[in-house]
Amino acid sequence: MASEQSSGGGAELGRFLRARRTQTTPEQVGLAVGAGLRRTPGLRREELATLTGISIDYYVRLERGKETRPSPSVIDALARALQLDDAEHQHLLELAARAARYAPEPPPAPSRTVRPHLKLLLETMRPNPAYIVSRSMDLLAWNPGGLALYAGLDDWPATQRNLARYLFLHPAARELFPDWTVQVRACVARLRALAGTAPDAPDLTALVGELLLKSPDFARLWERYDVTGRKPARKTFHHPHVGTFSLTPQSMHLEGTPGQRLGVYTAEPGTPDHDAVLLLDMTAPGPGPGGSPATNDEPQPQPHTPS
Repeated sequence: MASEQSSGGGAELGRFLRARRTQTTPEQVGLAVGAGLRRTPGLRREELATLTGISIDYYVRLERGKETRPSPSVIDALARALQLDDAEHQHLLELAARAARYAPEPPPAPSRTVRPHLKLLLETMRPNPAYIVSRSMDLLAWNPGGLALYAGLDDWPATQRNLARYLFLHPAARELFPDWTVQVRACVARLRALAGTAPDAPDLTALVGELLLKSPDFARLWERYDVTGRKPARKTFHHPHVGTFSLTPQSMHLEGTPGQRLGVYTAEPGTPDHDAVLLLDMTAPGPGPGGSPATNDEPQPQPHTPS
């Protein structure tokens, strides 16, 4: 992981183009496929270059990370040829911009400290499960339901509580989410999009390196380089202590706190789903000292990352 992400912005741009090219079939872009076996999955380099209106040599340089200043018109043409959606097109633009200004020194990780008024906000949201996570999905602060919602997560030390780690490595996750496959695809896409524009950030490289080593499912999805994932309007939980219920998730970036995000789940009052939320809040472990939501402001240990 470390070597993959330290070779420059052009290399990351090339990885994204290669992943999208090999997952785009000739039929999808209207190319006739002749008889015989195609050795290349998806489009050939020369086919994509022709569709884009650039030379094969120039495209090969892009994919190998040797061309780091493609023009906006070339980026737009590549996005059209690969049939990228809006989020993927934006990601391609961000990778191209980063390739042009790449600096070898990784930026510092955002602060893990949760401000006092945000901790109070979590408490006022009860009984709705709510939490604050870092950009790499470390759980930084939570109210009782926010932690108890993820069954078994409280078994882990506070510094190891991470929602991506939970989805792939906790044995309870596959039982908790009936659409586990959808959840993990969206999770990896979010991390891929973030790592593409901050590939040397230590908090991201540590988490991704750990999951690549420990989870074949994560490694397979990471290789696809998807940067968009379907986010269901409601999430269903098969909770071992509360039963089956569905909640509406909402996530938002916190003003004045770069890299931190608030997540909250709600249910319509008077419904069985809301009754489940009430029960979850009543039976969850209590808040932190002094009645405040529990927090995890300590630096997280850095797992080994493969070279």
